[in-house]
This record gives sequence, C-alpha cells and structure tokens, in this order.
Amino acid sequence: MAGISNHWAFAFGVLGNIVSFIVFLSPIPTFYNIYKKKSTEGYQSIPYVVALFSSMLWIYYALLKTNMPLLITINSFGMFIETIYVGLYLFYAPKKARIQTVKMLMLSVVGGFGAIILVTEFLFKGAIRGQVVGWICLIFSLCVFVAPLGIVRKVIKTKSVEYMPLLLSIFLTLSAVMWFFYGLLLKDINIAAPNVLGFIFGILQIVLYAIYSKKEKVILKEQKLPEIQTPGVIVKDENMHTNKKLPELTQEQIIDIVKLGLLVCSDKTQVATCPNDTNCGVKDTNNNVVNMPKLQPVA
Repeated sequence: MAGISNHWAFAFGVLGNIVSFIVFLSPIPTFYNIYKKKSTEGYQSIPYVVALFSSMLWIYYALLKTNMPLLITINSFGMFIETIYVGLYLFYAPKKARIQTVKMLMLSVVGGFGAIILVTEFLFKGAIRGQVVGWICLIFSLCVFVAPLGIVRKVIKTKSVEYMPLLLSIFLTLSAVMWFFYGLLLKDINIAAPNVLGFIFGILQIVLYAIYSKKEKVILKEQKLPEIQTPGVIVKDENMHTNKKLPELTQEQIIDIVKLGLLVCSDKTQVATCPNDTNCGVKDTNNNVVNMPKLQPVA
C-alpha cells in the first residue's frame, strides 16, 4: 500500500508542478505592459515579494524532510521567476515604490528568512526542526490564502469582476487540489492543511465570478444607449413625387449668406438699384457703397 501511495503522491506532485508553473507565469502580461510603458503604473510589489519568501520557505522545509524533490523543483523555479519579477519592478518603479520594495525585501527575505534559519538551526535538532519549519510554512501559507479575501470583498462591493481574473482563480484552485492530495498521500499535514483553505477560497472566487459577471452583462445591456441618427433636410418635389435632400453648403457660402442677412436686416441701410453699374451694392447712411457678397450657385 505504501508503494501505491507514493506513486499517487508522485503523480499529484507532477500535476501540482505543472499547474503551479502556469500560476508562476501568470504575471507575465502585467510585466510586459510595465516594460512597454516603462512604468509600474501603480502596481504593488507585495505579491511578488511574498511569493519569493514563500518559495524560499518551502525549499528549506523540503530540504529538511529529504523526501520531497517535487516540492524543491517547483519552488526553485518560483524563486527564480519571482526574483526576476521583483528585479523588473525595482527597475521601472518610481523612487518611493522602489524604496518600499527594498525595505520589504530586507525585512522578509533577508531578516525574516535569515532569522528562521538561525533559530531553527541552533535551537532545534533533528525531526523537531522540520516540524517547526513546517508549522511556519503552514501559518504563512494560510496567510497567503486569506489574502484574496480583499479581492472578494471588492467584487461584492463593486459588483464587478474586473479585479478578479477567472483563469487565475481556476488555476489556483487546481493547484490547491493537487498539493492537498500530494500532502495527504505523504501524510504531511503542513502541505495538505493550507491547501484545504486554498481550495475553499478558489471555489468561492469562481462562484462569485459566475454570479457577478452575469449581473454585469445585464447592467451593461440595460444601460446601452440608442444610436444617434444624424438628421437630414429633405425636400419633397411635387412634380417628381420623390424626396430629395438639399445639397450641403460650403463654409464660404454660409458666411456670405450670414453677411447678406445682416445687411438686409439692418435699418441703417438703403438699397440702391444700379443695373448698369458694375459696383452695384447697397449704401449705408454715409452714402458709402457696400459691395454685396457674391453667392456661388449650388449645384
């Protein structure tokens, strides 16, 4: 039975590696946008620093247990890719965000991880050391899985799933399932227990996405405005019994019509008739001739 259990554990460990590999690569579109715009655009570095610290903790735990190579492989890749993410963030982040990220790195990766190694190496021996590190990993993993509750609260409050990608929620749920069975088959509660919470929160996110994505579509459909049609001027020809649109006037013709209207409507103008005068126009009260604007025929 132990041999069969180990084979199943290996199978779930391989599947867990594949799914977790996809999860680790999921921020690539975000960093591609950062690279294109040469700015972090308000993104926070906390998720990447936390993921880096988590990978380092699990590698240390797997090395102490000596029988978890699949846990070492995926977290080694996670440590590598998260280091790249943090490096890119530091390169493109503004000065204030860069300083905050460096502080978090010093506090968690250098200070926190260094303190864990020193305390467990000098105060605990043998199997107890592995148990203590396992409890630390368990508590930290529970905190990581509780973190998405902030996103869940935002989805419920705004009734929008904009900030909760569906594919990421699905892969995180699958990852929790794979690692739960991996830990269960190896009889390691430190691996199995936190993934129960991860599975519950993953299902919750998927359900919320299904609910609020439908409501969002209904709201958008109700708020859709009717198309605005451009009104046109139509003239009915009684002889031809057809409707014709008036031709559009040019800007110069419109200006000439406005000038003519101002001259005609003014009570200070006197109309002069000069059929043989080439400078035929209108005279104002001072007997000055004002030339009439020439209108071009509309074709």
